[in-house]
This record gives sequence, structure tokens and C-alpha cells, in this order.
Amino acid sequence: MFFQVIDILGTIAFAISGVLVAQEKRMDPFGVLIIAFVTAVGGGTLRDVLIGQTPVSWMTNMTYVYVIFTSTIFAIIFRKQINYLRKSLFLFDTIGIGLYTVVGIEKGLSIGLHPIICVSLGTMTACFGGVIRDILSNEIPVIFRQEIYATACILGGVTYFLLQELPIVENFVFIISGLVVIVIRLLAVRFKISLPSIYKD
Repeated sequence: MFFQVIDILGTIAFAISGVLVAQEKRMDPFGVLIIAFVTAVGGGTLRDVLIGQTPVSWMTNMTYVYVIFTSTIFAIIFRKQINYLRKSLFLFDTIGIGLYTVVGIEKGLSIGLHPIICVSLGTMTACFGGVIRDILSNEIPVIFRQEIYATACILGGVTYFLLQELPIVENFVFIISGLVVIVIRLLAVRFKISLPSIYKD
């Protein structure tokens, strides 16, 4: 039950971040919905295809579809209020990657995959919805820039497995690992920490 709540919260956060990007590009309502949808389920869809879980999760559980539709309508109606939040797109995107990292790791563990593969699945789940969103919006995906993005997901994934070795309630392992991703991303942006560039200025 707790795992499902985390999954739904991640879906909401990513759907709203997709709506915000689409509105910045002044897309029509259909475009806004499509961007919200691919942002919310893009990473999870790729993950499910890779692990052979088909039909993919959102096709077999209409809850995801309803949540995305509801989140999209909410974000459109209350777009002015949401935009009052400082850097709201960044905020929802960061919450999304934190929650989805844990979701992807748990999916990998459920079918007995190696921890390294589980961390990779978590990172993919967290990042690739945003990659599709940015490509469709004619932007260079954040994951392909110098920003600390996928790195935060990887560190959160490593934290997850380290915490598994400690006598900690599993729900707290989920929460702490997700928070590690979110905090690292927030600190990286706050203090302008980025990956080294391979290009000369």
C-alpha cells in the first residue's frame, strides 16, 4: 500500500511538471495532456518493457490514467497559483525523480535483479519521462546537461541498498532514499554544483 502511494505521488509530480513545460511552450490542451502523460509514464513504460512486464503498468491499472488526467486538469485550472511557487517546475520535477527512483528499484527487486541493475532501473524510471518531455518540447534533456540529475538518482539508489543492511523499517528506507535524491538535487542547484565539462570554453 505504501509503495503504491509513493508511485501515485511520483505520477502526480511528473504530470504537473509536464503540464508546466507544455504551458511554457504555449501548447493547446491536447498537447498539454500528451506532455503530462509521457512525462508521468515514459520512464516507467521503458522500465516495464525492459523487464518484460507487459502490458505495462499504466495499461493494466487505470488509476494511473485517472491520476494523470486529474493532475493535468488541476494544474491547468490552478496554473497561476502553481506558478507563484518559486521555480515550481524544478520543484515538481525533483520530487518526481526522488519518488520514481525508489519505485524503479523496488520493481527490479521484485523480480530478483542485481542491485546495480535495480539502481539503473530506478534511474531510468526517474529520468526518461523527463527526457521524452524535453525532446517533444524541443529542449535538450536535463539528463544530458552538466546538471546533477541522474547522479542524484544513482546516489539515492546506493543509499537504498545501504539502508537495507540496517535494522530500519522498510517504509523509512523508501522515504529516506527518495529524500536523498531530492536533497542532492536541491543542494546541487542551490550551490551551483555540476558535473565537470569535457569541453574547453
